[in-house]
Amino acid sequence: MKQAYIVKGYRTAIGKAPKGVFRFKRTDELAAETIQYMMNELPDFDKKRIDDVIVGNAMPEGAQGLNMARLISLMGLKIEEVPGVTVNRFCSSGLETIAMAVAKIQSGMAECIIAGGAESMSSVPMTGYKPELNYNTIASGHEDYYWGMGNTAEAVANEFKISRADQDEFALQSHLKALRAQAENRFQNQIVPIEVEQTYINENGKKATKKYTVIKDEGPRKDTSLEGLASLRAVFAANGSVTAGNSSQMSDGAAFVLIMSEVMVKELNLTPIARLVSYAAAGVPPRIMGIGPVAAIPKALKQAGLQKKDIELIELNEAFASQSLAVIRELGLDPNIINVNGGAIALGHPLGCTGGKLSVQLFDEMRQRNMQNKYGLVTMCVGTGQGAAGIFEFLN
Repeated sequence: MKQAYIVKGYRTAIGKAPKGVFRFKRTDELAAETIQYMMNELPDFDKKRIDDVIVGNAMPEGAQGLNMARLISLMGLKIEEVPGVTVNRFCSSGLETIAMAVAKIQSGMAECIIAGGAESMSSVPMTGYKPELNYNTIASGHEDYYWGMGNTAEAVANEFKISRADQDEFALQSHLKALRAQAENRFQNQIVPIEVEQTYINENGKKATKKYTVIKDEGPRKDTSLEGLASLRAVFAANGSVTAGNSSQMSDGAAFVLIMSEVMVKELNLTPIARLVSYAAAGVPPRIMGIGPVAAIPKALKQAGLQKKDIELIELNEAFASQSLAVIRELGLDPNIINVNGGAIALGHPLGCTGGKLSVQLFDEMRQRNMQNKYGLVTMCVGTGQGAAGIFEFLN
């Protein structure tokens, strides 16, 4: 089997949806500009040698429809020879694409692929434009197949006895860690500067336009406090514990990696960043979808021939504090190595982008910690009762 290596990886800053810094920026533009920035680091590389652009997206309709990946390839690479395919496994889409790319290269079906994800929750709402439920399925007693994510978070909190106080404390720590990471510039080498144009009415009542560059995640809030979090009402159940404050933020963003075969890496004299050691997806009851990583992580560890103690750093998507805490407790994970720079509660969760974003963050943090030849984990729950987990070996 051939070896596949990740040689580049970048992400945009993450904007809040639907009224954040990227509200007027199309998803395909965010993604194309990220890819363009990444490929500009290899000015002599013949982009026609890229076999595919694989883009994860959770809501591939509206502005994200028409096989957005192909449009991103055309816009980002500025050539017509590279195809593109859009992939949807909801919240794990961006990680799924990396696994697909690696598998294709390992099998000999490709030599070079761009993979990752992009999502604008400002452009396309959480459930899409016209969701159609199968009422025969609902009538047969499976209404939980269509439960909203907040309802599943409440179910996890109840079943795994996750208190409101613990959820709020977890949310606070997410913001504090993210704010510290920003103050220490721990994200600066992974974020692509994105220029945004905004139209507004000036003091003379005239339409005007201003441009600015976005280089900082918008989500972390300095005014977050336990008192403030405790004052928020539950939004999914009358006597519930899941609030807007201990849930992930709706977001906009893009993240991509460049993956090459070992032969190509050596030919171009490039230094690999990381390699994907294993990837697993798993199914769990849809009503408690948040525990998905509890099923996926052991599969990924077994596939890699590793144990929990071998993992040095973890990026666990914080869809909700309740499910994050349930995963940590059920698997006995070390909280000190999880989301060391904050998670989705503070930084945001741009659905199909998240898997790529967390991977890029993992590689960069392992670089800053000099974790050569150590293992890191990216994992998340996935809507309708799934989990996904990818184990990476950081190389350089």
